[in-house]
Amino acid sequence: QVQLVESGGGSVQAGGSLRLSCVASRYTLSSSRYSMAWFRQAPGKEREGVAALSRDGSTNYADSVKGRFTVSKDSSRTILYLQMNSLKPEDTAMYYCAAYAGLGASLFSKVYQSWGPGTQVTVSS
Repeated sequence: QVQLVESGGGSVQAGGSLRLSCVASRYTLSSSRYSMAWFRQAPGKEREGVAALSRDGSTNYADSVKGRFTVSKDSSRTILYLQMNSLKPEDTAMYYCAAYAGLGASLFSKVYQSWGPGTQVTVSS
């Protein structure tokens, strides 16, 4: 199973920016077998897909983050990024990195086979 570890979370004011990172095993990204995504879960709410990056390079974003968040991958360093700009209080959540061995930038959590432990993002007004 793929091992994933997120970092980069923290506390910011509304309008600020954060960049999350997800480090995967070297084999995961260099083999190009995996599609990956970012999910988030706020207290009392279901986990939701935020941004996904298919192994073919296509991307998919939740409507709530389009134009503000950008997902990217640095294959040489085996890192998946989520650049978050213009943050809002409603973006406050635990953010998770996920991966699955398939093609497609899916935002459905059931598709994903491997998950990181998460990193907390808190946006204050």
